[in-house]
Amino acid sequence: MPDAVPRRRLVGLSTKMYFSLQRTRDFTDGFISKLADVPQGLLSNIDIFIIPDFISLTNTIAQLASNPVPIWIGAQDCHWHDQGAFTGEVSPSVLSSAGVKLVEVGHAERRRILGEDDAMVAKKTAAVSRNGMIPLVCIGERTQGDVHVAVDECRVQVDAVMSSVSDEAEVVLAYEPVWAIGASRPAGETHILNVVSRIRGLDSVKRRTGTTRVLYGGSAGPGLYERLKDGLDGLFLGRFGHDPRQFVKTIREVAEA
Repeated sequence: MPDAVPRRRLVGLSTKMYFSLQRTRDFTDGFISKLADVPQGLLSNIDIFIIPDFISLTNTIAQLASNPVPIWIGAQDCHWHDQGAFTGEVSPSVLSSAGVKLVEVGHAERRRILGEDDAMVAKKTAAVSRNGMIPLVCIGERTQGDVHVAVDECRVQVDAVMSSVSDEAEVVLAYEPVWAIGASRPAGETHILNVVSRIRGLDSVKRRTGTTRVLYGGSAGPGLYERLKDGLDGLFLGRFGHDPRQFVKTIREVAEA
């Protein structure tokens, strides 16, 4: 079933744990300055997001509050409960009340290092959605192989999260082949487009009436989206986007493609 609302393009980045508090402030200021050089009309049909670390979250929201182009603020994770005795965890309810628009869940690093599985990612996805935010769910195959192998692994991840939210909820899927994260170059365009096409064809995705956007991550950067524009809704940048100039250059490319 087609999306009830036409899909807007979406592009953004996560700072992961690379930035100091001051560097996040400086990055945001530099981003605001360089984005001002892009005609606002060009940005009217694109959504832009920044996902800083938790300590920088409210400062970044305040810095971007008066920006003429709305910028979504995301969080890098959350717990699946809204409150309780979960020391050190972050409540999705608190994130929502702080002004967070989307929450990244299921990143390959958390799956690998912290042992997060599909069931846990699904619970977090549900928590993000019920608190009025958009889950940005990272999916991808662990080892490099053909399209069939990739889709079979991604299908399990996608079906798990889609079963945890209503069909009307908005969801963003970030396809990031694990073997391409941090690599010198992204996966091949043909591989990406074929995998994403088959992900869109999964029953758990086709039946949805809410908007489901699919981004590509995994060594994404300027010049890539022009080759992916017919199958992808945008890009989820890594370290390449940590240079405000390159981030804005990529935003412009996604908007113009």
